[in-house]
Amino acid sequence: MNVSIICVGRMKIGPERELLNRYIERAQKTGKALSLTFNIVEIIEARLSSASARKKAEAKEISKNIPKKAIIIALDERGKSISSLKFANNIANWRDGGKSDICFIIGGADGLNENITSSANMMLAFSSLTWPHQLVRIMLSEQLYRTTTILSNHPYHREG
Repeated sequence: MNVSIICVGRMKIGPERELLNRYIERAQKTGKALSLTFNIVEIIEARLSSASARKKAEAKEISKNIPKKAIIIALDERGKSISSLKFANNIANWRDGGKSDICFIIGGADGLNENITSSANMMLAFSSLTWPHQLVRIMLSEQLYRTTTILSNHPYHREG
């Protein structure tokens, strides 16, 4: 199963990019035995004058990168908050149910267009707080790595 992070904006080279890459590389290594692959697709931020126009343009670009029949998870502070174990189990269930693609969608500064959120299989929130998009990418990549460790019974994840 291919797991994609589709996000608006490009992350600059620096410590945030290094941390993101570290977790994705770890997920790739651990995920291989679990039939999970990972990739990041960065969409250029729209430079239009209104937020609604920017979100609409960004949604068009996001949609071009979503494979048909993919599970779509939109990250949004209004979404559902779940545990790491539930997150991992959802991914395992989709994989075991024959799904070939999961796309996690992270919007730009204005958020996601309704076309994306209404077509999502799940709206996921890491918190009701608003986080910088670069940090959300890092937190998501860590959770994807954590998922691979949970599914392979690696001791990285500890239930409290």
